[in-house]
Amino acid sequence: QVQLVESGGGLVQAGGSLRLSCVASGRTRSTDTSGWFRQAPGKEREFVAAMDWSGGRIFYADSVKGRFTISRDNAKNTVYLQMNSLKPEDTAVYSCARRRAVVGSKVPGDYDFWGQGTQVTVSS
Repeated sequence: QVQLVESGGGLVQAGGSLRLSCVASGRTRSTDTSGWFRQAPGKEREFVAAMDWSGGRIFYADSVKGRFTISRDNAKNTVYLQMNSLKPEDTAVYSCARRRAVVGSKVPGDYDFWGQGTQVTVSS
């Protein structure tokens, strides 16, 4: 099994920035793919960003493209989500996920392991 723990969420004003971190432990593999998803109250979980193990393939949801950046440090088993120019509609619980595959996916069901999530609240 793989355990994922997110941190870095909080309350920020619109236009501000936050950096989320996700530390993996357990039976991790360097070839795992990582992703970030979010879920706002009353809404379904939605894809935010994903990258493969090498960082060669990265993709984002259209709603965050140009504002969010996903990165990873394999030596630290950590994935980051840098969020800039935050908007009130970015308010959600953000969760990281890990997939036993070399390519990323936008589909939550394709991921094998999930963190508990961290709350991000953007005030207007």
